[in-house]
Amino acid sequence: MQGERRNLGLGIAAAIVAMGIGTAFGSVVLDRSESTTGPSDAALKKATSEKPPKNVIFLLGDGMGVQEITAARYYQGAAEPLTVDKLPFTGFNTTWSVKPGAGDDLLPDYDPDSASTASMWATGKKTIDERISQGPSTAEDVPGKTLRTVLENAQKRGQRVGSVTTAEVTDATPASIASHMSVRVCQGPENMDNCPLETKQAGGLGSIAEQEADHQLDVLLGGGQGRFEQTITGGPDAGKTVLQSAQENGARYVTDAASLDAVSGHEPVLGLFSPGTMSLEWSGPAATTGKGNAPVACKEGQRPPEQPSLAAMTSKALELLKNKKGFFLQVEGASIDKQDHLANACGQIGETVAFNRAIRQALSFQRNNPRTLIVVTADHSMANQIVTEDAEGSTLPTGYSANLLTKDGQTLSLTYGTSGYGGPGSAPTASPPSQQHTGAVVPVWAKGPGAIKVLGTNDETDLFKTLGG
Repeated sequence: MQGERRNLGLGIAAAIVAMGIGTAFGSVVLDRSESTTGPSDAALKKATSEKPPKNVIFLLGDGMGVQEITAARYYQGAAEPLTVDKLPFTGFNTTWSVKPGAGDDLLPDYDPDSASTASMWATGKKTIDERISQGPSTAEDVPGKTLRTVLENAQKRGQRVGSVTTAEVTDATPASIASHMSVRVCQGPENMDNCPLETKQAGGLGSIAEQEADHQLDVLLGGGQGRFEQTITGGPDAGKTVLQSAQENGARYVTDAASLDAVSGHEPVLGLFSPGTMSLEWSGPAATTGKGNAPVACKEGQRPPEQPSLAAMTSKALELLKNKKGFFLQVEGASIDKQDHLANACGQIGETVAFNRAIRQALSFQRNNPRTLIVVTADHSMANQIVTEDAEGSTLPTGYSANLLTKDGQTLSLTYGTSGYGGPGSAPTASPPSQQHTGAVVPVWAKGPGAIKVLGTNDETDLFKTLGG
């Protein structure tokens, strides 16, 4: 059925290119950088080209569902487009994972985690929650079949590869393209209690950090110094830290924005800018039960200057990866999800705005390198909802609320209601616990060779072939 939808979309697009019509159609949205009525004929022609892209830039807003991207859009000014709005082709992806079990006919899990969803585009296969680019199995602690990733395919073609994130580089999303692990928490040699069969001492591939070092990515940027400072316990590198192993594999190690900016050439680069997840861009009021706070603006410019922005890391990665054979680059705005979990509206929106600045870097690169495919999406939906600012009495939200003063001078009321049950007949708990993911489809945007493939409603696994799997 998914193939039928895609073929229909390709047929419609081809007909429109042939007729020379540039108006918007189906799931195609306004590309303000090219036209006031819709994507240009040139964009349509390139998107339907059968020639594969030379370069692929895949940008992932973790937890950036429809409500999250809309909240950022409205906060910045309802009539002002975000950078992602400049991508001319849009669709939706279903994100369901599968439950553990025997055989191939596994039951669906409608509300997935970031490990299983990342593994879907990384490998083109469904798997269970908590799993990193391994197939499903009967239980989390039973390793599954190792699945080849889109990054590994790019390396096999002789292309350069990179990964950029604001999380630890060993977190689920960056881990999915450069490692294989039964449980996502097994990030460093000292974190392998849940994965005893996969340690190097037991003859396995080792922790996520070890596998990333062994994969010899050309560019790996983000947080997670703590994982790389751990000592390897088995194999030929036993007794060394993961960082020492990466450096012996040829990686140049940098730890701050100035050092990253000074890097040039094609020497592999490992940039770790924080012990854990990197710092937030914005801060603001905590969400509270009921109507929430009096409207206030978010406080911007909170990221420490020694930590590079996501846009700066993306720009440097593109500079370092550019070559004759092409490259694959994954860029993650990780803390959209992490702050949504915490019901931190300003933190979540600030990270979404920062993610859009990274998209701007990708579009700038594409203008001078037209054989570049850009794909932007989210791994799953999250808890945030936009609600009326006029709620009172029995219409007040039952969860947690924050009220922000937007750049239009208006109130943007946001609620979080997927965690915090206080018991029968009781109000939600006094402080917001970790909000849950939701199971809604997520938007996907694209521009460049093959961008037409995102049209319609597809599955997250379909991205694997779109991205060059």
